[in-house]
Amino acid sequence: MANVDVSVIIPTFHRERELVEAIDSALSQQGVEVEVIVLDDSPEASARSVAAAIDDPRVRYVARATPSGGRPAYVRNEGIELATGRYVYCLDDDDHVLPGALEALTDALDAAPQAGVAFGRVESFGPDPQIVESYRVWFDWAARAAARVSRSSWLTAGTILFRGTLIINSVCMMRRELARRLGGYDPAIPYYEDVEFFTRGIREFGHVFVDRPVLHYRTGRPSLIHDLRGDGAPIVESYKIMHDKYKARHGMFEYRALQIVSKLLPLDGPPPQ
Repeated sequence: MANVDVSVIIPTFHRERELVEAIDSALSQQGVEVEVIVLDDSPEASARSVAAAIDDPRVRYVARATPSGGRPAYVRNEGIELATGRYVYCLDDDDHVLPGALEALTDALDAAPQAGVAFGRVESFGPDPQIVESYRVWFDWAARAAARVSRSSWLTAGTILFRGTLIINSVCMMRRELARRLGGYDPAIPYYEDVEFFTRGIREFGHVFVDRPVLHYRTGRPSLIHDLRGDGAPIVESYKIMHDKYKARHGMFEYRALQIVSKLLPLDGPPPQ
């Protein structure tokens, strides 16, 4: 495809019904030219018929030669290499990108050529109102905090590292060439490789916060808040890797300064989960 604005990368694994909804939400975007790259991570290529039934030239289906074994970083990185758009946007296969979201993120980056990343807000949905509400409280806190530190990519990275994550994968968009220069997602991180990838991008290339909902996030699946309630060992390991990478890249002095300043920021929360 020529003149693609946004490459929407959708890794998928045995979620055929939800995948249809995710693809439809991407194809329905107005104001931008999109391509949708569906990367099937199942050994039996179970999503092939779903992609074929959509019958839209903007959808490219890829049956991965070697399944990742549950490490989405490998899948997303393959999508980044296949992308032809000016920007890359990775959408989970059971979420929906909200109407107008890709145009809003693209417009924000077009207006800020010095920035490499744009991210927005999250709306949660799901069958259990109590779970949906717990996510809403967290995501509302994240939006308030993101707006508070939005003028500084350094403080935004620090808030994520030391106060609580402001981002999840599918609220973020990055310039394609910068995503490649950054080296993609780190498959050595067991969980939240998306948080590390975009925090790294925000610190390296700057960012724009778009204060509007961009993602409809499905609750009731393993995720940040659920994992924090259970065995926290993989989470601790993931954040240790993230912090160690920051120290190695930017030095202990900056790391400690960022830790002190971030913890002094007048932010409420994050809310208990």
